[in-house]
Formats: sequence, structure tokens, C-alpha cells
Amino acid sequence: MPKTTQTKRSTAQKTKSPAAKKSSPANGAGAAQASRKSGAGGGRALAGNKLRLLGIAGAAAVLLGLGALLLVWTVVLGAPGDGERSVEFEVPSGVGAFRVARDLEDQGIISSPDGFRMYLRLTGKSQAIKVGVYELNDGMSAGQVADILTEGRVQLTGLTIPEGWTNRQIGDYLAEKGYVPDRAAFLKIASDAETLKKWGIPDRSTEGYLFPETYMVARGSSAEVIHEAMLKNFFRVLEEVAGSKEITPEIRSRIVLASMVEREAVRAEERPMMAQVFLNRLDQNMRLESCATIQYLFDRPKPRIFERDLEIESPYNTYRNPGLPPGPISNPGRAAIEAAFEPKAGDYLFFVLKPDGSHHFSRTYGEHLRAKKKFIDS
Repeated sequence: MPKTTQTKRSTAQKTKSPAAKKSSPANGAGAAQASRKSGAGGGRALAGNKLRLLGIAGAAAVLLGLGALLLVWTVVLGAPGDGERSVEFEVPSGVGAFRVARDLEDQGIISSPDGFRMYLRLTGKSQAIKVGVYELNDGMSAGQVADILTEGRVQLTGLTIPEGWTNRQIGDYLAEKGYVPDRAAFLKIASDAETLKKWGIPDRSTEGYLFPETYMVARGSSAEVIHEAMLKNFFRVLEEVAGSKEITPEIRSRIVLASMVEREAVRAEERPMMAQVFLNRLDQNMRLESCATIQYLFDRPKPRIFERDLEIESPYNTYRNPGLPPGPISNPGRAAIEAAFEPKAGDYLFFVLKPDGSHHFSRTYGEHLRAKKKFIDS
């Protein structure tokens, strides 16, 4: 029995041997396949690494290129100096970016006219440069210069128009400052029919309707622009004082009256009294006999008028003609306008200038003669 058992075990072992032998080729093929897979994966990883290196190198090249471009751009558009050199730079009417860039380079404000024009094109500002006079220096970048020129940050200057000036005096002043070639050029602007119609002025010129004050205007502004600014201010003040911008006959007479008061008065507190004196004389059909209307007849005011001047033939001579003069004789300020619309009640009919610049007011002609003898004839 023992032998039989042993033989069966041996047979069983022998039976397994072919199977074992067959398994070896299978294991070898799997190993080879695994090896091939391992080799393919390694190749792909190597290729990926190469691509990443190429990408990094490309990005570095782009960054270096951008850095170089930025450096060149900074040099081209940067400030050419340290700001020590300042210039008044004028952009005349009708010039374009090419001429402006060339002039900026000539004056040492930019380094490259081509770079400046390119900057203007890239920022859409080529057509936005504004006429005027600008304060620039060599410490500004091309971008700062472009912003100043395209935003119209022009250099401003003050023009002071004193109260009581006539249009002739304003014309002389603007000619002296270079805004008009001569007085006649301004008087032509002031008598333009379209301007008078636009503002509803029932006179032959804007005399009396130009408000006197200090105006901050752009260097190089036209006389038309300055004239318009004075008109706007006058009608603003008129609306505040009279409650209307419309020049009715009554309002016009008050403006004429204000123009006389402005030329007669020296002290502000006397203006409402003078306005009432003229109104009282009109009520009594007395000639106004205003020396200011005589002064208006001369090309320029005289230091003093004489008896012979009172005989000059002119509708503006209130010594010879009744009523108000035909139109304003000056451009009144706010205080004179207020005095004409709100005179100080009283029964005075005369006034005479005293040496200290104030006036003596009288109710009767006799009192007036005594004051005249005391303050003028003595």
C-alpha cells in the first residue's frame, strides 16, 4: 500500500511538469511587453522635458525682447533733461503732430519726434493737440508733454479791465498786450452786427456791456474770445441786479446812467447819490451837465476840461442837450450798475468835485455856486 501511494504522487508531479514548462514562455513575453511599455513611457517623458525646456527658453527670449523694447521705449519717451530748462511752447493754429514733434525736439523738450508721434498714434491723441501757449520743461516725459498739449493745459495770463474804461481804452490795452493789431481791430469786433443781434444789444456797439474785471485767459486767445467773456459776465451781473437779461428801453436807460455814474464817481458810497441826482434832474427837465459826457468826446480822457469844451457840438454833450446821452459812455462795474438800479433817495440836484476826490452835494443852484467857488475856483 505504501508503494502505491508514492507512485501516484510521482505521477502527479510528472503530470504538472508540462504545465510548468508552458508557463515560462508566457512569463517571458509579458516581461518583454512590460519592458517595451517602460521604454515608451520614458521616451515620452524625455520629449515632454525637452518641450518644457524649449517653452522656458522661448518665454525667456520673449521677456528679454520685451525688456529690451521697454528699455528702448523708456529712453525714447523719457525726459531728455532734469527739468532745469523751461520754455514757452506755442502751438499755432493749423499745425499737426509732425510739426509739433519737430518743434518740441528743436526746443529740447523731447528726444525723438518719431517716438513722440508713435506714442500719439498708439494713444489716439494725434488729432487732439490744442492751440495755445504752454509752459514745458525738459524734465517731462513724452507722455506728460502729450497729456499737457492734448488736454489744453495752456499758460494763463491775467487781463485787468478797470471799471469805467471805454471800448477805445480796452482796444488800446489789448493791442498793447498783443491780442489785436490795433484799437480799430477791437472796435470792429465790438460793433459786429451779428454779435449785437445775438446778445440783444440795441446799440451800435457793445460799449457799456463789457464787464470790467480781471480775466484769466489762455495765452494766444483771440480778441473775440475775450470780448465774449466780458459780455457773458456783464449779462450775468445784469440778471443778478435787474432780474433780467433782456435790454428793455428802461433797462437800457439804467445802463446809460450807470456808465455816467461810473465815470463821475470816485468813492463807491457816492455812486447811489449821484444816480439819484441825475434822475432828479431828468424829472425836472434839467440838463444833466455831466463832465463825464464831455470827456467821452475826446480820443483819450483829459486831466481837466475847460469852459470851451462845454460848447462842443455833439449829441453826447449833456451841457447842450437835454436827457441822457445817446448811449453808454463807459463800461460800468457792478457797484455803478447797482447804483443806477437802486439809487439812494434824496433831493440833491448838484455835486462838485472836492480836492480829496469826494463830492459836495447841493440842493440849490446858489449852494452849488458857493461849493464850486470853495472847492474849484479858490
